[in-house]
Amino acid sequence: MTTDFPDIDALRAAVGLELGPSDWITVDQRRIDLFAEATGDHQWIHVDPDRAAAGPYGTTIAHGFLTLSLIVPMTQEIMSVSAAKAGINYGLDKVRFLTPVPVNSRIRAHLTLTKVTEVPTGVQIHRHVSVELENAPRPACVADSIARCVF
Repeated sequence: MTTDFPDIDALRAAVGLELGPSDWITVDQRRIDLFAEATGDHQWIHVDPDRAAAGPYGTTIAHGFLTLSLIVPMTQEIMSVSAAKAGINYGLDKVRFLTPVPVNSRIRAHLTLTKVTEVPTGVQIHRHVSVELENAPRPACVADSIARCVF
Protein backbone atom coordinates (compact mmCIF):
# COMPACT_ATOMS: atom_id res chain seq x y z
CA MET A 1 0.00 0.00 0.00
CA THR A 2 1.36 3.39 -1.01
CA THR A 3 1.46 6.16 1.57
CA ASP A 4 0.97 9.50 -0.14
CA PHE A 5 2.39 12.70 1.26
CA PRO A 6 0.42 15.60 -0.20
CA ASP A 7 2.91 18.34 0.76
CA ILE A 8 6.16 19.21 2.50
CA ASP A 9 4.51 19.58 5.90
CA ALA A 10 3.18 16.02 5.70
CA LEU A 11 6.69 14.78 4.88
CA ARG A 12 8.21 16.66 7.81
CA ALA A 13 5.57 15.24 10.14
CA ALA A 14 6.47 11.72 9.03
CA VAL A 15 10.16 11.85 9.97
CA GLY A 16 10.86 8.78 12.10
CA LEU A 17 7.93 6.88 10.61
CA GLU A 18 8.53 3.35 9.34
CA LEU A 19 6.71 2.57 6.09
CA GLY A 20 6.18 -0.59 4.11
CA PRO A 21 6.74 -3.26 3.35
CA SER A 22 6.57 -3.22 -0.42
CA ASP A 23 5.29 -6.22 -2.33
CA TRP A 24 7.71 -9.08 -2.86
CA ILE A 25 9.90 -9.08 -5.98
CA THR A 26 11.20 -12.41 -7.26
CA VAL A 27 14.79 -12.20 -8.41
CA ASP A 28 14.92 -14.77 -11.19
CA GLN A 29 17.77 -15.68 -13.53
CA ARG A 30 16.30 -13.65 -16.39
CA ARG A 31 16.40 -10.47 -14.25
CA ILE A 32 19.98 -11.26 -13.19
CA ASP A 33 21.05 -11.92 -16.80
CA LEU A 34 19.43 -8.71 -18.05
CA PHE A 35 21.21 -6.75 -15.33
CA ALA A 36 24.49 -8.38 -16.36
CA GLU A 37 23.86 -7.35 -19.97
CA ALA A 38 22.96 -3.78 -19.00
CA THR A 39 26.02 -3.31 -16.79
CA GLY A 40 28.63 -5.55 -18.41
CA ASP A 41 29.10 -7.44 -15.13
CA HIS A 42 29.15 -11.08 -16.27
CA GLN A 43 30.86 -12.59 -13.23
CA TRP A 44 30.16 -16.33 -13.16
CA ILE A 45 28.61 -16.25 -9.66
CA HIS A 46 25.72 -14.33 -11.26
CA VAL A 47 25.34 -15.73 -14.78
CA ASP A 48 26.73 -19.27 -14.92
CA PRO A 49 24.31 -21.62 -13.14
CA ASP A 50 26.49 -24.70 -13.71
CA ARG A 51 29.64 -23.16 -12.28
CA ALA A 52 27.71 -21.41 -9.50
CA ALA A 53 26.19 -24.74 -8.43
CA ALA A 54 29.67 -25.76 -7.32
CA GLY A 55 30.39 -22.35 -5.82
CA PRO A 56 30.00 -21.03 -2.29
CA TYR A 57 26.20 -20.49 -2.51
CA GLY A 58 25.21 -23.56 -4.52
CA THR A 59 23.43 -21.39 -7.10
CA THR A 60 23.71 -18.07 -8.85
CA ILE A 61 23.18 -14.93 -6.79
CA ALA A 62 21.96 -11.46 -7.71
CA HIS A 63 24.47 -8.68 -8.20
CA GLY A 64 24.57 -6.46 -5.13
CA PHE A 65 23.92 -3.47 -7.37
CA LEU A 66 20.86 -5.23 -8.84
CA THR A 67 19.47 -5.56 -5.33
CA LEU A 68 20.32 -1.91 -4.69
CA SER A 69 18.66 -0.77 -7.93
CA LEU A 70 15.43 -2.54 -6.97
CA ILE A 71 15.14 -0.09 -4.07
CA VAL A 72 13.71 2.37 -6.62
CA PRO A 73 10.51 0.51 -7.57
CA MET A 74 10.04 -0.77 -4.03
CA THR A 75 10.26 2.67 -2.43
CA GLN A 76 8.00 4.12 -5.14
CA GLU A 77 5.46 1.49 -4.19
CA ILE A 78 5.77 2.36 -0.51
CA MET A 79 5.52 6.13 -0.74
CA SER A 80 4.66 8.98 -3.07
CA VAL A 81 4.62 12.76 -2.86
CA SER A 82 1.61 13.79 -4.91
CA ALA A 83 2.34 17.54 -4.88
CA ALA A 84 5.80 17.07 -6.40
CA LYS A 85 6.30 17.89 -10.07
CA ALA A 86 9.15 15.41 -10.25
CA GLY A 87 11.15 13.06 -8.09
CA ILE A 88 14.78 12.15 -8.70
CA ASN A 89 17.38 10.02 -7.01
CA TYR A 90 19.91 12.34 -5.43
CA GLY A 91 22.27 9.74 -4.02
CA LEU A 92 23.13 7.23 -1.39
CA ASP A 93 24.99 7.41 1.85
CA LYS A 94 25.90 4.22 3.69
CA VAL A 95 25.16 1.07 1.66
CA ARG A 96 25.85 -2.47 2.80
CA PHE A 97 25.14 -5.85 1.19
CA LEU A 98 24.60 -8.09 4.20
CA THR A 99 23.16 -11.28 2.72
CA PRO A 100 23.52 -12.68 -0.82
CA VAL A 101 20.27 -12.95 -2.81
CA PRO A 102 20.05 -16.45 -4.37
CA VAL A 103 18.33 -16.84 -7.71
CA ASN A 104 14.53 -17.25 -7.44
CA SER A 105 14.38 -15.76 -3.97
CA ARG A 106 12.12 -12.89 -3.01
CA ILE A 107 12.95 -9.48 -1.61
CA ARG A 108 10.91 -6.55 -0.34
CA ALA A 109 11.68 -3.19 1.21
CA HIS A 110 10.90 -1.38 4.43
CA LEU A 111 11.85 2.24 4.88
CA THR A 112 12.07 4.87 7.57
CA LEU A 113 11.98 8.57 6.78
CA THR A 114 15.00 9.97 8.61
CA LYS A 115 15.21 13.60 7.49
CA VAL A 116 13.50 16.13 5.23
CA THR A 117 15.45 19.22 4.24
CA GLU A 118 14.50 22.11 2.00
CA VAL A 119 16.59 22.79 -1.11
CA PRO A 120 16.08 25.56 -3.68
CA THR A 121 13.87 23.41 -5.94
CA GLY A 122 11.92 21.54 -3.23
CA VAL A 123 13.00 19.04 -0.60
CA GLN A 124 15.46 16.24 -0.06
CA ILE A 125 14.02 13.15 1.58
CA HIS A 126 16.44 10.95 3.47
CA ARG A 127 15.29 7.36 3.94
CA HIS A 128 16.84 4.36 5.61
CA VAL A 129 15.89 1.41 3.40
CA SER A 130 16.16 -2.21 4.48
CA VAL A 131 15.77 -4.88 1.79
CA GLU A 132 14.36 -7.99 3.41
CA LEU A 133 15.28 -11.39 1.97
CA GLU A 134 12.44 -13.83 2.52
CA ASN A 135 13.25 -16.38 5.25
CA ALA A 136 16.66 -14.85 5.99
CA PRO A 137 17.63 -13.61 9.46
CA ARG A 138 19.41 -10.53 8.10
CA PRO A 139 18.53 -8.07 5.34
CA ALA A 140 19.99 -8.49 1.88
CA CYS A 141 20.87 -4.82 1.74
CA VAL A 142 20.57 -1.68 3.83
CA ALA A 143 21.01 1.79 2.37
CA ASP A 144 20.52 5.40 3.29
CA SER A 145 18.82 6.75 0.18
CA ILE A 146 18.30 10.39 -0.70
CA ALA A 147 15.57 11.50 -3.08
CA ARG A 148 14.82 15.01 -4.22
CA CYS A 149 11.26 16.19 -4.84
CA VAL A 150 10.82 19.20 -7.10
CA PHE A 151 7.81 21.39 -6.34
